[in-house]
Amino acid sequence: MENKPIFDNPSGANQASVLIKVIQSLTWIIVILIITILGLILYPKDIWPGLPNFNKKEKVEGANFVVSETKIRSLPPNTWQAPDFAKISENKDLIEYGKELIANTSKYLGPKGSVARLTNGMNCQNCHLNAGTTPFGNNYSAVWSTYPKFRERSGAIESIEKRVNDCMERSLNGKPLKEDSKEMIAIKAYIQWLGTDVKKGETPIGAGIVTLKSLSRPADPIKGEVIFKEKCQSCHGANGEGQLKEDKITYQYPPLWGKHSYNIGAGLYRLSRFAGYVRFNMPLGASYTNPLLSEEEAWDIAAFVNSQDRPTKDLSKDWPNISGKPFDHPFGPFADNFDEKHHKYGPFDPIIEAKKKLKEEKDNNGKKAKI
Repeated sequence: MENKPIFDNPSGANQASVLIKVIQSLTWIIVILIITILGLILYPKDIWPGLPNFNKKEKVEGANFVVSETKIRSLPPNTWQAPDFAKISENKDLIEYGKELIANTSKYLGPKGSVARLTNGMNCQNCHLNAGTTPFGNNYSAVWSTYPKFRERSGAIESIEKRVNDCMERSLNGKPLKEDSKEMIAIKAYIQWLGTDVKKGETPIGAGIVTLKSLSRPADPIKGEVIFKEKCQSCHGANGEGQLKEDKITYQYPPLWGKHSYNIGAGLYRLSRFAGYVRFNMPLGASYTNPLLSEEEAWDIAAFVNSQDRPTKDLSKDWPNISGKPFDHPFGPFADNFDEKHHKYGPFDPIIEAKKKLKEEKDNNGKKAKI
C-alpha cells in the first residue's frame, strides 16, 4: 500500500493546523511572560506599586548605615540580639538592678524618686527601647565594646560613666549620678552584660539608630504636625505631654516636648537621630522589619517635634572643634557657610558635601606641611 504525505489527508491537515496554532499561542505567552518579568525587575514600582524594589541594595555597616527602602522584610544577617536574661551567671542582682534602673528610671531617680530626685521623669528606655535591647532601637550593644572613646562633642576621651551622665543631663534633663554610686555601678554592670558577646572595638549590626537617606528638600514641621496628630498624638498627647502610668511616677508614653522632655543638648534633638529612631520604632507596633512611617513622614515628624519648646542647656563647651559638628547640629558657629535653619531642617546633602570638601582640604594641607 502506498504511503501518502499527511497533508494529503484532510484530517491530518487539520491536526497540523491546530498544532501550529498551539505553538504560536505558547510562543506569545512566553514572550509576554518574559516582558512582564523584565518590567517587574527594571520598573517594579510602576507596574506593581506594592512590590519590593529588587534592584535596591542595602549597605550594612554597624550602627549608622543608610536605609532608603519603604518596606523591609527581615533583619540583616548577623543582627545583634540581646543575651538571654535568664542565663546571667554572675552579679545577677546587680545586673537586674541596672536593668530596672534603665526601664523605670523615674521610679528611682525622677521627681518623686525613691533613691534620689535627679531627672525630669522620663525613663532611659523611653529612648533606649526595651531597656536597651531592641535592634535598631538605640540599644546598648556597642557601648561596652567601644568605650572609653574620643567624642567630638566634648573633644575628649569619655568613659561609660560620662556617657551615662550625658544622658542624665541631656535626655533626662537632670543632674549626674555619682560615679561610685550603687546606681551607676549597676547600670554599668548591665551595659557590660549586654555587650558580653561583642568583640572589643566592634560595633555590631543593629546597634544605635539607623541613618536615613537625606531628603532633597527641608524637613517640614507643618507636614509633620499633620502626621503627628494622625499617628502620634493618641499616645504622646495633643501638647506632646505624654501619659503617666497609674502610679503617676513614671511615663507610659514619654513627653516629646515641654518642661518634662529632653533638652536641646540631647541626641534626639538632631533631626537625623529623631527621624531614624521613629522610622523603625514608632508609632506603637512599628519595628525595623515592619516600619509604619515612610522616610519623608519620619523626617517631617522630627521637624515638627523638634520645633516645639523644650528645656535649654548651656552648649558653649560642646564641639570645641567646630568642624566636627554633625551636619544637623542646629547651633552655630559653623565651619561652613550654611545658617542655623539650614543645619536644623536641611536639605542636608549640600552640608555633607561641604564637610567632605573641608576635610579633604585639611588632609591635603596636612600632607603638604609634612613634605
